[in-house]
Amino acid sequence: MLLWRRLGSVVIAGLITACSSHSPPPTTFATGYVGDRAVVRVWRKDDSQQHSTQLVTLSNALQDDNLWPNLHGVETRYLFVQDDLREIKRSYRGAHPESLHLRFADDGTVSFMQRQLDDRRESVSDDEIALFQFDAKRVLELSEVLRTGSVKLRQGLLQGNRVLTCDGQNVSPDFDLLSLRWIAEQRQHRPDVTLRVAWLDAPAGTQLLLVAEEDLCQWKPFASE
Repeated sequence: MLLWRRLGSVVIAGLITACSSHSPPPTTFATGYVGDRAVVRVWRKDDSQQHSTQLVTLSNALQDDNLWPNLHGVETRYLFVQDDLREIKRSYRGAHPESLHLRFADDGTVSFMQRQLDDRRESVSDDEIALFQFDAKRVLELSEVLRTGSVKLRQGLLQGNRVLTCDGQNVSPDFDLLSLRWIAEQRQHRPDVTLRVAWLDAPAGTQLLLVAEEDLCQWKPFASE
């Protein structure tokens, strides 16, 4: 994927750096990665009293292998209790929205399932359920690796050569020349549009994830925020 050649080195270097730290992991953490033709942003929240982990992902398909995403993306919410998957909620945005809801019993069997389309409900096949379970475990493991490596998601509003982040900081991300060229092209193509960016900060460096018109700071992954 364009602008993603350094992902492996970012994660590995982050892991090496994090190994020398004995501080406990944060209870909430945001990160991201590029999957198969999609940018995926990940929010994680751990509750030590309930022994639970909530994961929220926003996946936006990349168009023409670039970083201008298709904002008709997919929101997925996972609930794990003691690392066992208990619930999946998935919403497909766009002209024809679709939702999926799965719950799992203590033994891992499906206790509830529902897929809602525009005008009807559909069943979920065993193969699809197995794939959803596989994806859930993979995202959980990847979020742990990225958190350990201190690969952090940041988002904000472009203001000249700086970014006003969602938490009110005015920063100057250390984007590489390819990323800066991409941002400049988007500004040239969309001179009347306010642009936002999402990127990853890690001990090994900075990686641009996407450029978008959407207000990336408006949406909150957890209702309590």
